Amino acid sequence: MIAAPHAADPRPLIGEPLSLDLLNTRWNHDGTPQDLLTGVEGLAVWLASAGLAERFAADGPTLERTRVARDALLAAVDGPGDGASLARVDGVLAHGRIRATLDAAGPGERAEFAEASWGPGWSAARDYLELLRAAPDRIKACAHEACILHFFDTSRNGTRRWCSMAACGNRAKASRHYARTKG
Repeated sequence: MIAAPHAADPRPLIGEPLSLDLLNTRWNHDGTPQDLLTGVEGLAVWLASAGLAERFAADGPTLERTRVARDALLAAVDGPGDGASLARVDGVLAHGRIRATLDAAGPGERAEFAEASWGPGWSAARDYLELLRAAPDRIKACAHEACILHFFDTSRNGTRRWCSMAACGNRAKASRHYARTKG
């Protein structure tokens, strides 16, 4: 029997834009902090889940630089407009660039890195720039006090509050119901 290259992604929220998906490699489970990026095995899971496993290696240098990018993005998302936080993301972006290309398929763009180990983190930081251009007010943290997940609000009117209505939203509703019926 051949072993699977990585375990299933254990995170409660996947599929967000790349920058927020990287932030969501940290989460709380029953009040206990979890971190997918504690080793190269978790990095392999995230790279596969994010569709980056074909392009980047799950190794020590990539893990270290991806964690640097995650910390920089977290600081920027949690403190928008803070110069020091923005400088940290800019520092990650300094490790790559977009190169214009032209081939038989027509014009295109390709990301290039001085060191490939910066690729996943740089790609996440680049995605964050796209979210800022599109709708910065839709980059949100879950409203549940025990949740640390982030999401991009795609609701029609931009009022989504929970990472998941089935999880955090339901817990909040149940808590309000209990408080009303208890008294």
